[in-house]
Amino acid sequence: MSAYRTGAPLDRRRFLTAAALRGATVIGTAAAGPGLLGAGALGAGVVGATALGAVDADAAFAAPIRPLDPAVAGSAFAEGRITGIAGDVLEVAGSSGDHARVRVTGATSVWKARATTAAEIETGDGLYARGVPLPDGTLAADAVWVNIVNLHATIRGIEKTRLRLAHGPHEIVGNLMAETTSASYGGAAPTADLSRLTLGQSAQVLGAWRPSDGSVDLVRVAVAPAAGSRR
Repeated sequence: MSAYRTGAPLDRRRFLTAAALRGATVIGTAAAGPGLLGAGALGAGVVGATALGAVDADAAFAAPIRPLDPAVAGSAFAEGRITGIAGDVLEVAGSSGDHARVRVTGATSVWKARATTAAEIETGDGLYARGVPLPDGTLAADAVWVNIVNLHATIRGIEKTRLRLAHGPHEIVGNLMAETTSASYGGAAPTADLSRLTLGQSAQVLGAWRPSDGSVDLVRVAVAPAAGSRR
């Protein structure tokens, strides 16, 4: 089975499942509740675009762009766990049992909680890649999102350096990162002020999963106005 997907975004999101849930696979998504996400509430990290689309974090979950120029190939996608790295080629085991080979270059945009380079990609990381299939069967990636997590959760605990989150029956530790973690309140522009996060709030969480301990480095926490008390 080919690892490269070209379907509608809802189809692609089925492959972005089960991340950071007590060591489950890699990349997660869940629908946001009404009013949770506004313009600019989710995007983070990388600013810019290629012929295949934007390269910021929320572009991983966006609908594919159809090129206006028929000579430009449409985008394809690969996802899964990285099982090996050989030079500039990543060997990827897909969540559906498929396999992909993803080629990264100096021109590939890489996101791993922030804009970074391919040097920070490691075996065992989760990956979601967009690019163009090459004749040799590899996917030439224009953008790679590493360990990206986008899921709905409830804030159950607030500590100095982390949040305790509940996602269904699962408990997730969210790491608060100085100069990186931001909050969006009721769809407003993101802010570094986390003081209005309260216990019991529903949140849409964007971050990067840590394979080493299953926690999530929080990039953005988007919440609707809600009652609750800070502890």
